[in-house]
Amino acid sequence: MDKNYYNQQEKEFIDTVVEINRISKKTKGGNQIRFAATVVVGDKKGKVGVGNAKATDVRNAIRKSIEDAKKNMVSVLIKGTTIPCSVNYKLGASRIILKPAPPGSGIIAGGPMRIVLETAGFKDVVGKVLGSNNKILNVRATVEALEKTRFLFEKKSFQKGGKR
Repeated sequence: MDKNYYNQQEKEFIDTVVEINRISKKTKGGNQIRFAATVVVGDKKGKVGVGNAKATDVRNAIRKSIEDAKKNMVSVLIKGTTIPCSVNYKLGASRIILKPAPPGSGIIAGGPMRIVLETAGFKDVVGKVLGSNNKILNVRATVEALEKTRFLFEKKSFQKGGKR
């Protein structure tokens, strides 16, 4: 019974490694090599988080970044299988465009954006990343754009209610 409890606890969140970087630093005693990992964690029900961490080996870097992602989780609004409204968002050099898609069309987005949308639980979204090719920046911008959709949708529904 205890074994099943721990397996269910671990399966609560889905984690996906986006990028692993090797960091080499020149020091007096030789080279110091570390690894940086970026991980996206989500429950496919509207919660998603991004974590970055560094460690001397890859396994510890991934473990630390998963812990960081769980601390930085945000709730996103899912309307059916898509996002509630379209959004344009800019973070640094990266520009994110997200649009709702009809049911059955799937996630039409590339690379890091697709990972974030899948772990958040979306099934039908059209997305485009413009500007930067930096995966870490694109992942962070996508999460913040998804957060912004909640604010935009609530603002639109409030305005509709106020006009009547």
